[in-house]
Amino acid sequence: MLADTTKDAIRAAYARLKDGLPGFRARASQGRMIAEVAKAFGTTGGVAVIEAPTGTGKSMAYLIAGVEVARFQKKKLLIATATVALQEQLVQRDIPLYLKLNGIEAKVALAKGRGRYLCPRNLAMAVNSINDTAQMGLAGFDADLVLWTRPPQPRDKQALASLRTAFDQHEWNGDMDTAPEPVSDLLRPMVTTSAGGCTGRKCGQFMICPFFAARRAVDDAEIIVANQDLVLADLTMPGEEEGWGGVILPRPDETLYIFDEGHHVPAKAIDRGASEVYMSATVRQLSRLGRQVHAAYSLTDKESLGKLSLDRGDEKLQELSNALEELEKEIRLGWLPDPAETEPMYRGSLGQLPAPWVEHARMLSLSTGEIQRWLTAVRRAVVEMTDGGPTQEALSRELGIALERIGKQASCWRAWSSEDPDEAPPLARWVTLGSDQQLVCHASAVSAGGLLRSVLWGNASGVVMTSATLSAGGNFRGFADAVGLPDDAITLSLPSPFDLAAQARLEVPAMRTLPDAREAHAEEISQWLADHLDWDAGNLVLFTSRAKLDRVLQKLPIAQVRKVRAQGSLGKSQLIAEHCADIEAGKGSTLFGLASFGEGLDLPGKLCETVVITQLPFAVPTDPVGATYAEWLESRGRNPFMEVSIPEATRLLTQYCGRLIRNETDRGRIVLLDRRVVTKRYGSGMLKALPPFRRLIERTA
Repeated sequence: MLADTTKDAIRAAYARLKDGLPGFRARASQGRMIAEVAKAFGTTGGVAVIEAPTGTGKSMAYLIAGVEVARFQKKKLLIATATVALQEQLVQRDIPLYLKLNGIEAKVALAKGRGRYLCPRNLAMAVNSINDTAQMGLAGFDADLVLWTRPPQPRDKQALASLRTAFDQHEWNGDMDTAPEPVSDLLRPMVTTSAGGCTGRKCGQFMICPFFAARRAVDDAEIIVANQDLVLADLTMPGEEEGWGGVILPRPDETLYIFDEGHHVPAKAIDRGASEVYMSATVRQLSRLGRQVHAAYSLTDKESLGKLSLDRGDEKLQELSNALEELEKEIRLGWLPDPAETEPMYRGSLGQLPAPWVEHARMLSLSTGEIQRWLTAVRRAVVEMTDGGPTQEALSRELGIALERIGKQASCWRAWSSEDPDEAPPLARWVTLGSDQQLVCHASAVSAGGLLRSVLWGNASGVVMTSATLSAGGNFRGFADAVGLPDDAITLSLPSPFDLAAQARLEVPAMRTLPDAREAHAEEISQWLADHLDWDAGNLVLFTSRAKLDRVLQKLPIAQVRKVRAQGSLGKSQLIAEHCADIEAGKGSTLFGLASFGEGLDLPGKLCETVVITQLPFAVPTDPVGATYAEWLESRGRNPFMEVSIPEATRLLTQYCGRLIRNETDRGRIVLLDRRVVTKRYGSGMLKALPPFRRLIERTA
């Protein structure tokens, strides 16, 4: 329970917000959210899931409750978002404004992963290697330590020189998001590092390392903003006292977590546990690793590392390589891909693979585990050398990256050979065949519930998840199942602060075709757009597939095509900037986009007066993770379409509708070109779950 002093501080902070924020409007939804966030954080291990529609003022609501409770409890407040845009908004605008209005001095830090910072060691290696003939495998360097995969271009040399000068002269702090020069996809991995490639305190550049400088700032901060991937990565790292987390970020039991854009959490948590092995590439990498290990034994002048001689280590690597090739043969014998499929896939029903594959995976799991332990000792010996020169630095980096790869392989083989628990959903296990005919082995959890139950719920001091869309019309069962929500968690769906019935109309035109008639539906969509869309206004048209977007674009009259800006033709920010410029200039502009345009896009007023949703956003039925989960539900007498597909499609549909009304003065219409909401039994429930727009459902002839 919250102390009275904390409650008073929250009330006072809210009062100062009302008095000091220009144009502030008191909203009942915001006040309710403040109370529920405070209630959750006032209980040790408390959890709240709050659906807060656009206009609620949710960031200020959770800051008012979160900052004050964290200060009184002497805890850290960690805000995890899914997008860089929201992170920047919080760090640059919302948090400083809140602190200023309340006269609070607090240290704020933006936490990022290693890959978002310059690695000074790797920068020096890249610069020094440009004109070094050693990069070609001469003068004592092994070709397997080469940094450049192709000769550097003039622009790469210029970028390197610019980065080094700016960093050395303290004009740039090493944050790659603010690099003084554009960094190409070739160059970026060369001047950054992963956890595996980092040697930490053993690195000669440790004291000037931008990542560790940022890490120290995070340690000192009272308010931390991070992306959800980094937070989940930290939570899944073994911490102190056999717990989880607290390695990169503060300890969970000392932290109050707010997951904004929380609808992304289930998918991101599943991705954390996913693994894959590219079979042919892995065999090639093992051959290269063997040569790197030879260099390590030679450099350290050791006969034995990790209790293995070089000859015995070679044998272990060869055994692993042979085992991979044996599994590949077994898979190719047991699976004949359909040549008509563009992306052939074999998926184990209920996650169960053929017994011979499982036995091979079990042997691979043991073998990769042995290689992991040995390679860890080899790398440690290289890292701890006192004077190994450039070769030591290059080897430390390459062996660390190799260790990461081996770890991912081990994870996949463990997943393939492990038994699924009786009561929990099975793992999804599948194989794909790439266009280069390379086999890829995959494994993934099918639900985030198990992972979050083990690392978050019950370990964190308190957790709030919030987003504009988390439920299906106020029903949180789908989201609760997806994240394994504790039974005593608070769930709350707040009403919109806008008068949606007056501001917007939902139309379902009398379409003759349904989406399963692909060509005919695309033809009818293009005809409806040509005849009924106001091409002189700002519009957003959302598609569920690139193929349908392209088909509709091909069928539109050329006059309309000229006013379309289609996702993928330019970068998203440039497309939106050009769209806004044309609308401001009095010209019409229509954005064609996929799912990523259906959320997070803020186009108020004239920038978007019509949102067209071409079809209901049901998940792709061939997704192996979703298909395995659906099978498991069916095996237990449950209906995956009713329990998963419809609630998720309803949530996404609500999200898409949310692109239209962004403030109190917006007006417009949402047009749904999918008659299934009228003709199918589930349709009425989906329509009922949508916000209370005025309805115009046309009758068919």
